[in-house]
Amino acid sequence: MINFRYHVVSLTAVFLALAIGLVVGTAALNGPVADSLKENVNALRKDNQQWRQQVSNMQKELELEEEFAAQIAQNVLPGKLTGKRVLVLSLPNGRDHTEGVLKMLELAGADVAGRVDVQDKFINPDNNTNLMELAVTAARPTAPASALPGNGNGVETSSALLASVLLDRAQGTPAVTEGDRRAVLTSYSNAGYLTLEQKVTGPAEAVVLVSGQPYVDKDSAKRDESVVKVAEQFDRTGSIVVGGNGSAGGNLVAAVRADPVLAQTISTVDNANTVQGQLVTSLALVQQITEKKAGQYGVGDNASGSLLPRLPQ
Repeated sequence: MINFRYHVVSLTAVFLALAIGLVVGTAALNGPVADSLKENVNALRKDNQQWRQQVSNMQKELELEEEFAAQIAQNVLPGKLTGKRVLVLSLPNGRDHTEGVLKMLELAGADVAGRVDVQDKFINPDNNTNLMELAVTAARPTAPASALPGNGNGVETSSALLASVLLDRAQGTPAVTEGDRRAVLTSYSNAGYLTLEQKVTGPAEAVVLVSGQPYVDKDSAKRDESVVKVAEQFDRTGSIVVGGNGSAGGNLVAAVRADPVLAQTISTVDNANTVQGQLVTSLALVQQITEKKAGQYGVGDNASGSLLPRLPQ
Protein backbone atom coordinates (compact mmCIF):
# COMPACT_ATOMS: atom_id res chain seq x y z
CA MET A 1 0.00 0.00 0.00
CA ILE A 2 1.35 3.47 -1.02
CA ASN A 3 1.65 5.67 2.03
CA PHE A 4 2.29 9.38 2.59
CA ARG A 5 6.04 8.80 3.00
CA TYR A 6 6.18 7.33 -0.49
CA HIS A 7 4.56 10.45 -1.97
CA VAL A 8 7.03 12.70 -0.17
CA VAL A 9 10.01 10.70 -1.37
CA SER A 10 8.65 10.68 -4.96
CA LEU A 11 8.06 14.45 -5.06
CA THR A 12 11.47 15.08 -3.54
CA ALA A 13 13.07 12.95 -6.23
CA VAL A 14 11.24 14.85 -8.99
CA PHE A 15 12.31 18.28 -7.69
CA LEU A 16 15.83 17.03 -7.14
CA ALA A 17 15.98 15.84 -10.73
CA LEU A 18 14.73 19.21 -12.00
CA ALA A 19 17.30 21.05 -9.93
CA ILE A 20 20.11 18.83 -11.16
CA GLY A 21 18.91 19.33 -14.74
CA LEU A 22 18.90 23.12 -14.37
CA VAL A 23 22.37 23.12 -12.87
CA VAL A 24 23.76 20.83 -15.54
CA GLY A 25 22.05 22.78 -18.36
CA THR A 26 23.17 26.13 -17.05
CA ALA A 27 26.71 24.90 -16.62
CA ALA A 28 26.72 23.59 -20.19
CA LEU A 29 25.40 26.84 -21.72
CA ASN A 30 26.90 29.35 -19.32
CA GLY A 31 30.25 29.56 -21.07
CA PRO A 32 29.14 30.22 -24.70
CA VAL A 33 26.15 32.44 -23.78
CA ALA A 34 28.10 34.51 -21.31
CA ASP A 35 30.97 34.94 -23.75
CA SER A 36 28.56 36.03 -26.50
CA LEU A 37 26.85 38.54 -24.22
CA LYS A 38 30.19 39.95 -23.12
CA GLU A 39 31.26 40.38 -26.73
CA ASN A 40 28.01 42.19 -27.60
CA VAL A 41 28.30 44.47 -24.58
CA ASN A 42 31.91 45.31 -25.41
CA ALA A 43 31.01 46.01 -29.05
CA LEU A 44 28.14 48.30 -28.02
CA ARG A 45 30.40 50.08 -25.56
CA LYS A 46 32.95 50.72 -28.29
CA ASP A 47 30.24 51.96 -30.69
CA ASN A 48 28.92 54.28 -28.00
CA GLN A 49 32.37 55.70 -27.39
CA GLN A 50 32.87 56.27 -31.11
CA TRP A 51 29.51 58.06 -31.45
CA ARG A 52 30.31 60.24 -28.47
CA GLN A 53 33.65 61.13 -30.01
CA GLN A 54 32.00 61.98 -33.33
CA VAL A 55 29.42 64.20 -31.61
CA SER A 56 32.21 65.92 -29.67
CA ASN A 57 34.20 66.47 -32.88
CA MET A 58 31.17 67.87 -34.69
CA GLN A 59 30.41 70.20 -31.79
CA LYS A 60 33.99 71.40 -31.85
CA GLU A 61 33.84 71.94 -35.62
CA LEU A 62 30.63 73.93 -35.25
CA GLU A 63 32.19 76.13 -32.57
CA LEU A 64 35.21 76.74 -34.78
CA GLU A 65 33.01 77.58 -37.77
CA GLU A 66 31.05 80.07 -35.68
CA GLU A 67 34.30 81.60 -34.43
CA PHE A 68 35.59 81.73 -38.00
CA ALA A 69 32.41 83.53 -39.13
CA ALA A 70 32.72 86.01 -36.27
CA GLN A 71 36.32 86.80 -37.22
CA ILE A 72 35.52 87.05 -40.93
CA ALA A 73 32.70 89.47 -40.13
CA GLN A 74 35.26 91.82 -38.57
CA ASN A 75 37.00 92.02 -41.96
CA VAL A 76 34.02 91.86 -44.31
CA LEU A 77 31.24 93.93 -42.74
CA PRO A 78 32.66 97.27 -41.53
CA GLY A 79 31.48 100.09 -43.78
CA LYS A 80 29.08 97.98 -45.82
CA LEU A 81 25.97 99.68 -44.39
CA THR A 82 27.41 103.00 -43.27
CA GLY A 83 24.74 105.68 -43.33
CA LYS A 84 21.95 103.22 -44.14
CA ARG A 85 18.92 103.56 -41.89
CA VAL A 86 17.74 100.09 -40.88
CA LEU A 87 14.79 99.01 -38.76
CA VAL A 88 14.95 95.71 -36.85
CA LEU A 89 11.52 94.16 -36.50
CA SER A 90 11.51 91.08 -34.25
CA LEU A 91 8.74 88.47 -34.30
CA PRO A 92 7.95 86.39 -31.18
CA ASN A 93 9.57 83.25 -32.61
CA GLY A 94 12.74 85.11 -33.57
CA ARG A 95 13.70 86.65 -30.24
CA ASP A 96 16.59 84.25 -29.49
CA HIS A 97 18.73 85.49 -32.38
CA THR A 98 17.54 89.08 -32.76
CA GLU A 99 20.43 90.44 -30.71
CA GLY A 100 22.97 88.62 -32.89
CA VAL A 101 21.42 90.02 -36.06
CA LEU A 102 21.42 93.51 -34.54
CA LYS A 103 25.11 93.30 -33.61
CA MET A 104 26.10 92.36 -37.17
CA LEU A 105 24.12 95.29 -38.58
CA GLU A 106 25.89 97.64 -36.18
CA LEU A 107 29.26 96.12 -37.14
CA ALA A 108 28.41 96.87 -40.78
CA GLY A 109 27.92 100.51 -39.79
CA ALA A 110 24.13 100.60 -40.14
CA ASP A 111 22.26 103.44 -38.53
CA VAL A 112 19.72 101.36 -36.60
CA ALA A 113 16.57 103.48 -36.69
CA GLY A 114 14.96 101.37 -33.98
CA ARG A 115 14.16 97.89 -32.78
CA VAL A 116 10.50 96.96 -32.51
CA ASP A 117 9.42 93.64 -30.99
CA VAL A 118 6.08 92.40 -32.29
CA GLN A 119 4.25 90.67 -29.46
CA ASP A 120 2.34 87.39 -29.76
CA LYS A 121 -0.85 89.36 -29.17
CA PHE A 122 -0.37 91.00 -32.58
CA ILE A 123 -0.56 87.74 -34.51
CA ASN A 124 -3.17 86.07 -32.31
CA PRO A 125 -6.25 85.51 -34.51
CA ASP A 126 -8.51 86.27 -31.54
CA ASN A 127 -7.45 89.91 -31.75
CA ASN A 128 -8.34 90.53 -35.39
CA THR A 129 -11.28 92.84 -34.66
CA ASN A 130 -9.39 94.77 -31.99
CA LEU A 131 -6.47 95.31 -34.38
CA MET A 132 -8.82 96.64 -37.05
CA GLU A 133 -10.36 99.09 -34.62
CA LEU A 134 -6.96 100.15 -33.31
CA ALA A 135 -5.67 100.82 -36.83
CA VAL A 136 -8.56 103.21 -37.43
CA THR A 137 -8.19 105.04 -34.13
CA ALA A 138 -4.38 105.14 -34.25
CA ALA A 139 -4.25 106.60 -37.77
CA ARG A 140 -3.09 110.21 -38.00
CA PRO A 141 -3.29 113.01 -40.60
CA THR A 142 0.02 112.07 -42.21
CA ALA A 143 -0.76 108.35 -41.80
CA PRO A 144 -4.48 108.30 -42.65
CA ALA A 145 -6.84 105.35 -42.36
CA SER A 146 -8.00 105.99 -45.92
CA ALA A 147 -4.64 104.72 -47.20
CA LEU A 148 -4.96 101.38 -45.40
CA PRO A 149 -6.26 98.06 -46.79
CA GLY A 150 -10.00 97.76 -46.35
CA ASN A 151 -10.31 93.99 -46.34
CA GLY A 152 -11.10 93.44 -42.65
CA ASN A 153 -7.79 91.73 -41.86
CA GLY A 154 -6.52 93.31 -38.64
CA VAL A 155 -2.91 92.12 -38.95
CA GLU A 156 -2.63 93.27 -42.56
CA THR A 157 -4.22 96.66 -41.88
CA SER A 158 -2.16 97.33 -38.76
CA SER A 159 1.04 96.16 -40.49
CA ALA A 160 0.34 98.58 -43.34
CA LEU A 161 -0.09 101.45 -40.87
CA LEU A 162 3.10 100.56 -39.01
CA ALA A 163 5.09 100.20 -42.23
CA SER A 164 3.88 103.63 -43.34
CA VAL A 165 5.25 105.30 -40.21
CA LEU A 166 8.40 103.20 -39.75
CA LEU A 167 9.75 103.20 -43.32
CA ASP A 168 10.47 105.90 -45.89
CA ARG A 169 7.54 106.95 -48.03
CA ALA A 170 7.60 106.64 -51.78
CA GLN A 171 8.94 109.66 -53.62
CA GLY A 172 6.26 112.29 -53.99
CA THR A 173 4.31 111.07 -50.94
CA PRO A 174 4.15 113.46 -47.95
CA ALA A 175 6.40 112.35 -45.12
CA VAL A 176 4.98 111.26 -41.76
CA THR A 177 5.54 113.85 -39.06
CA GLU A 178 7.53 112.84 -36.00
CA GLY A 179 4.49 113.54 -33.82
CA ASP A 180 2.24 111.25 -35.88
CA ARG A 181 4.87 108.51 -35.92
CA ARG A 182 5.22 108.66 -32.17
CA ALA A 183 1.44 108.67 -31.67
CA VAL A 184 0.90 105.55 -33.80
CA LEU A 185 3.69 103.60 -32.10
CA THR A 186 2.49 104.64 -28.67
CA SER A 187 -1.03 103.43 -29.45
CA TYR A 188 0.21 99.94 -30.34
CA SER A 189 2.73 99.70 -27.53
CA ASN A 190 0.23 100.85 -24.90
CA ALA A 191 -2.20 98.20 -26.14
CA GLY A 192 0.46 95.50 -25.73
CA TYR A 193 0.91 94.73 -29.42
CA LEU A 194 4.46 96.09 -29.70
CA THR A 195 7.48 96.69 -27.49
CA LEU A 196 9.94 99.42 -28.46
CA GLU A 197 13.19 97.73 -27.40
CA GLN A 198 15.29 100.44 -29.03
CA LYS A 199 13.95 103.94 -29.58
CA VAL A 200 12.68 104.68 -33.07
CA THR A 201 14.65 107.72 -34.23
CA GLY A 202 12.99 108.17 -37.59
CA PRO A 203 11.94 106.37 -40.75
CA ALA A 204 14.17 103.60 -42.11
CA GLU A 205 14.97 102.75 -45.71
CA ALA A 206 15.09 99.02 -45.06
CA VAL A 207 13.95 96.48 -42.51
CA VAL A 208 15.31 93.20 -41.20
CA LEU A 209 12.42 91.02 -40.05
CA VAL A 210 13.73 88.42 -37.59
CA SER A 211 11.63 85.25 -37.49
CA GLY A 212 11.97 81.64 -36.35
CA GLN A 213 10.33 78.23 -36.42
CA PRO A 214 6.68 77.77 -37.47
CA TYR A 215 3.96 77.81 -34.84
CA VAL A 216 2.61 74.51 -33.54
CA ASP A 217 -0.49 75.40 -31.51
CA LYS A 218 -4.10 74.94 -32.62
CA ASP A 219 -4.04 78.31 -34.39
CA SER A 220 -0.65 77.70 -36.00
CA ALA A 221 -1.88 78.04 -39.59
CA LYS A 222 -3.50 81.41 -38.88
CA ARG A 223 -0.47 82.66 -36.95
CA ASP A 224 1.90 81.65 -39.75
CA GLU A 225 -0.39 83.40 -42.23
CA SER A 226 -0.38 86.54 -40.08
CA VAL A 227 3.42 86.60 -40.04
CA VAL A 228 3.42 86.52 -43.84
CA LYS A 229 0.99 89.47 -43.84
CA VAL A 230 3.46 91.47 -41.76
CA ALA A 231 6.27 90.75 -44.23
CA GLU A 232 4.09 91.58 -47.24
CA GLN A 233 3.13 95.02 -45.94
CA PHE A 234 6.68 96.03 -45.07
CA ASP A 235 7.84 94.70 -48.43
CA ARG A 236 5.38 97.07 -50.14
CA THR A 237 7.06 100.03 -48.48
CA GLY A 238 10.79 99.28 -48.38
CA SER A 239 13.63 96.79 -48.80
CA ILE A 240 13.28 93.77 -46.53
CA VAL A 241 15.38 90.81 -45.46
CA VAL A 242 13.92 87.96 -43.38
CA GLY A 243 16.44 86.49 -40.97
CA GLY A 244 14.94 83.14 -40.00
CA ASN A 245 15.64 79.78 -38.42
CA GLY A 246 15.02 76.89 -40.83
CA SER A 247 13.04 76.76 -44.04
CA ALA A 248 10.58 73.93 -43.54
CA GLY A 249 7.26 73.37 -41.84
CA GLY A 250 5.55 76.51 -43.07
CA ASN A 251 7.60 79.19 -41.29
CA LEU A 252 8.08 82.65 -42.82
CA VAL A 253 11.24 81.75 -44.75
CA ALA A 254 9.50 78.74 -46.31
CA ALA A 255 6.40 80.80 -47.15
CA VAL A 256 8.40 83.50 -48.91
CA ARG A 257 10.45 81.00 -50.90
CA ALA A 258 7.34 79.12 -51.95
CA ASP A 259 5.70 82.31 -53.26
CA PRO A 260 7.07 83.23 -56.70
CA VAL A 261 6.04 86.87 -56.23
CA LEU A 262 7.40 87.44 -52.73
CA ALA A 263 10.64 85.61 -53.54
CA GLN A 264 11.37 88.26 -56.16
CA THR A 265 11.40 91.11 -53.66
CA ILE A 266 12.05 89.64 -50.18
CA SER A 267 15.45 88.18 -49.30
CA THR A 268 15.62 85.31 -46.82
CA VAL A 269 18.37 83.75 -44.73
CA ASP A 270 17.39 80.41 -43.19
CA ASN A 271 20.21 80.11 -40.63
CA ALA A 272 20.13 83.54 -38.98
CA ASN A 273 20.14 81.73 -35.64
CA THR A 274 23.89 81.19 -36.23
CA VAL A 275 26.75 83.67 -36.46
CA GLN A 276 27.24 82.68 -40.10
CA GLY A 277 23.61 83.41 -40.89
CA GLN A 278 23.69 86.71 -39.03
CA LEU A 279 26.67 87.76 -41.13
CA VAL A 280 24.83 86.76 -44.32
CA THR A 281 21.72 88.64 -43.20
CA SER A 282 23.69 91.89 -43.21
CA LEU A 283 25.22 91.08 -46.61
CA ALA A 284 21.78 90.27 -48.02
CA LEU A 285 20.59 93.67 -46.82
CA VAL A 286 23.55 95.32 -48.58
CA GLN A 287 22.46 93.57 -51.76
CA GLN A 288 18.86 94.68 -51.27
CA ILE A 289 19.79 98.34 -50.76
CA THR A 290 22.56 98.71 -53.35
CA GLU A 291 21.33 96.38 -56.11
CA LYS A 292 17.59 96.23 -55.40
CA LYS A 293 17.99 92.46 -55.67
CA ALA A 294 16.49 89.68 -53.55
CA GLY A 295 18.12 86.33 -52.81
CA GLN A 296 17.44 83.19 -50.78
CA TYR A 297 20.46 82.15 -48.74
CA GLY A 298 21.42 79.48 -46.23
CA VAL A 299 21.47 75.72 -45.91
CA GLY A 300 17.77 74.85 -46.05
CA ASP A 301 15.18 74.03 -48.69
CA ASN A 302 14.77 76.26 -51.75
CA ALA A 303 17.86 78.34 -51.06
CA SER A 304 19.46 79.87 -54.14
CA GLY A 305 22.36 77.42 -53.97
CA SER A 306 24.63 79.99 -52.38
CA LEU A 307 25.50 80.52 -48.74
CA LEU A 308 25.85 84.26 -49.23
CA PRO A 309 25.24 86.90 -51.89
CA ARG A 310 27.89 87.88 -54.40
CA LEU A 311 28.38 91.59 -53.98
CA PRO A 312 30.05 93.88 -56.51
CA GLN A 313 33.52 95.15 -55.63
